[in-house]
Amino acid sequence: MEHYQVILAYDGSHFKGFQRQVKVRSVQGVVEAALHKLNWQGKSILAAGRTDTGAHAIGQVIAFDLEWDHGPQDLQQALNNHLPSDVVVREVNLVSPSFHPRYDASWRKYDYRIYCQPVRQPMFDPYAWRVWPAVDFAVLCDAARPLIGTHDFVAFGTPPQPGGNTVRCVLESSWKQEAPYLVYEIVAHAYLYHMVRRVVFMQVRIAQGKLDLTDLLHALKLDSGNHAANGPERNSSKRLVHGLAPAQGLILAEVHYPLEAVRLDEDT
Repeated sequence: MEHYQVILAYDGSHFKGFQRQVKVRSVQGVVEAALHKLNWQGKSILAAGRTDTGAHAIGQVIAFDLEWDHGPQDLQQALNNHLPSDVVVREVNLVSPSFHPRYDASWRKYDYRIYCQPVRQPMFDPYAWRVWPAVDFAVLCDAARPLIGTHDFVAFGTPPQPGGNTVRCVLESSWKQEAPYLVYEIVAHAYLYHMVRRVVFMQVRIAQGKLDLTDLLHALKLDSGNHAANGPERNSSKRLVHGLAPAQGLILAEVHYPLEAVRLDEDT
């Protein structure tokens, strides 16, 4: 029995998110169905994270145990032969038996794509958020910078467990132009539920002139220097972020691991 790390890419348009659910199509469900055809005996694959309904991935990471008499490349080909056209295995690696794609991750990178046109584009809409009026790109870039660092993101999402910590460390936050899209890149150790989509929503509204940069600073509590506010101030910051960017613009781009988490001991 070997422990495998697999990097997946998928078009989330026709999935009800990553996590397996009863009577609906999920990424986890179709991957596990493909594994069962290879005599997989497990109950559930492990994953780096759960993407929302309609969200995409080019760097989702999963892991599972499997009795497999061939090499990783053969496993990649076998899985892809059994997967639907909107999911593909990009890479297969043998890893340490203790490797866990969620708990061992050192950081995760998400991309979010928007495009600014007055009329919708059917070829773009499944993979980006159409924004109109157009944004000021320079203002968009200015709005991304204050997000870098350790802040209380309570205004932008909810923790995985009720009452959990809402402080997160963002390593990178920036926008770039990749015509016809504007692409937001964010790298963090971990995220709150809906955090990236709410962060994008507020930046877009600022760059449209509908909100001010000071609103973002207040939501992060940077104007007061308080990273763990409670009571009225905490609730006030949450009310500032009143929208959610659509899921189809979101892409799980990459998950990074320290070498010691994935390294296979030569004696095993």
